[in-house]
Amino acid sequence: MGGQDEWEEEQGLTDEDLRAIDDAIESATKKRRSDDFVESSNPQRSRSRRLPRSIEALQRPNPNPLSRCEMRLSVMKFGGRILYSKTAIDVEQAANHLLHTIANSKSKKTQFVLGFDIEWRPTFTRGVSPGKAAVMQICGDTSHCHVMHIFHSGIPKSLQLLLEDPTLLKVGAGIANDAVKVFKDYNVSIKAVEDLSYLANQKLGGGPHQWGLGSLTKKLISKELRKPNKIKLGNWETNFLSKEQLDYAATDAFASWYLYQVLEGLPNLEVAACQGSEKLEGLSWGWMELLTGLGV
Repeated sequence: MGGQDEWEEEQGLTDEDLRAIDDAIESATKKRRSDDFVESSNPQRSRSRRLPRSIEALQRPNPNPLSRCEMRLSVMKFGGRILYSKTAIDVEQAANHLLHTIANSKSKKTQFVLGFDIEWRPTFTRGVSPGKAAVMQICGDTSHCHVMHIFHSGIPKSLQLLLEDPTLLKVGAGIANDAVKVFKDYNVSIKAVEDLSYLANQKLGGGPHQWGLGSLTKKLISKELRKPNKIKLGNWETNFLSKEQLDYAATDAFASWYLYQVLEGLPNLEVAACQGSEKLEGLSWGWMELLTGLGV
């Protein structure tokens, strides 16, 4: 404080000069406060540091929580009884059971439909062929699904009769390729097959599309068909299938059978166009009731 008094005495400032200096300082202080207020009220002019956007986002509720991520889908899974057979005798009995069930149901249906799929051990070595078709899964309703370990049993006569019966429709995604593999591996010709991908293109339109079982499940019934690689690419030639392998195989065959029912309930786009129907956007209310009734 003494230094300031000495400076004032040396400069010879009068009381009027001091009042003028005080007025100037006060005026400058008021202007600075006014500028700070304007900048804080105008974000474009503010030079102050902002919080990181990640923190700001936590402070504001998201008006559309599904805008950045899809709603999690429920999982497609077979909920009935899985009938596993491994030996030739067991597979023979399983095929006879299927044939008996079909015979009792034919009076109620014009054509019996079977969901069909096969599994085999893949190879990851160049020049080495993949394994034989090791597992065959067949499903014709919501209550039972047969999983046959044909790598150990082969294809007995009753199963061959079932596969070669032209009155029994076998459905699946890429089923033509499965039929070729079965013929190559076991010299059995599978008759009456229909590819779900081809049928979906007739019903859904939008140009030719190679539909897989997983993509069709999501498209038609908004469910996820899980296919973990550790199971899909696992050892299907093992002595006994694990519970995870059985669930995987049964669900694939069931999904094939079920999605066929859904697709069959939809009109062909060409027919719908001729009748003046609106463009198909999803399932009809009748089919939504069916989905609910089946509990899938």
